[in-house]
Amino acid sequence: MKHYILLIEDNHEIRENTAEILELANYRVSVAENGKTGVELAMSEKPDLIICDIMMPVLDGYGVLHLLNKNPELAAIPFIFLTAKSERGDFRRGMEMGADDYITKPFTDIELLNAIDSRLKKVSLLQKNFTPDDHGMKEMLLEFEGSNALENITENRPENHYKKKQVIYSRGNHPQKLFYVKSGKVKTYISNDDGKGLTIGLYSEGDFLGYTALLEGGLYKESAEAIDDTIIAEIPIESFEKLLFHNAEATRKIIQLMAKNIREKERQMLDIAYNSLRKRVANALTVLLNKYKKPGEENFSIQLSREDLANIAGTATESLIRTLSDFKAEKLIEINGSKITILNEKSLAEMFN
Repeated sequence: MKHYILLIEDNHEIRENTAEILELANYRVSVAENGKTGVELAMSEKPDLIICDIMMPVLDGYGVLHLLNKNPELAAIPFIFLTAKSERGDFRRGMEMGADDYITKPFTDIELLNAIDSRLKKVSLLQKNFTPDDHGMKEMLLEFEGSNALENITENRPENHYKKKQVIYSRGNHPQKLFYVKSGKVKTYISNDDGKGLTIGLYSEGDFLGYTALLEGGLYKESAEAIDDTIIAEIPIESFEKLLFHNAEATRKIIQLMAKNIREKERQMLDIAYNSLRKRVANALTVLLNKYKKPGEENFSIQLSREDLANIAGTATESLIRTLSDFKAEKLIEINGSKITILNEKSLAEMFN
């Protein structure tokens, strides 16, 4: 489908020439000769992108942007100023008001089309639904920063080796680093005053953790612990902040991921509060399968302490053991010491759906 662009420009020759360039580039174009007409067209037609001159009769470009920002349906439309004015103050004022880009007259066809293409691509990325977890963050970094994003932020970083059950960071501590799992498995959890834990996150090779506290600028609200022998690369907070400060779109998307993550945690708490014990244990096993099952693996197996599994399910260890025995009798799983093999993925998944 063609993208629809609204061009607001009072100079007849520039308006006609620019519209012709856009149409040749396969965009659908509407034009307005002043800011007032442009705002009316934007309200009625809701374009995908707006190109607007600054100095115009009736209503100038700053006035157009101000009115668009006051309208919730129009505020998110990418906005590019097209102007002959190149003074530093004009650029700063426009960007502070929320303009996405500037093109200074005279401009080339390539400059115009590249600016439009860049803004439309970023809008497309912002509309993508990344999963509200470490995988979503990794995918987002790749989308915004390119194929070398992970290498750039994780290479040549100090590595720490953590043994099974060794704490990586603790609730209440100040965050100083972003953690990247190079091998092994990690869990994040919260504990009550009695020391009973609830696992709220699972991580494996290629996952980031600890970024929520960095973004919030507060303390860790959970603790992190190695489930297996684990190697973690530690990324200084300055490197993470540099990436965010240089890409406003990435920052906004990470904030959206955090909001989704919070909703997922709320859903997990509701499941624990209202679901039956069988459903909670089935859900915990399915979560582990979805997180750690390797491509091509026929029957997923994992070696995990009963205490850790109980913390994921949000139940007492004794209750978990009884439920696992029932699942074994029903041939849903196989148990060999601390190793659990899932024999019937479909039945477990259907149990809590």
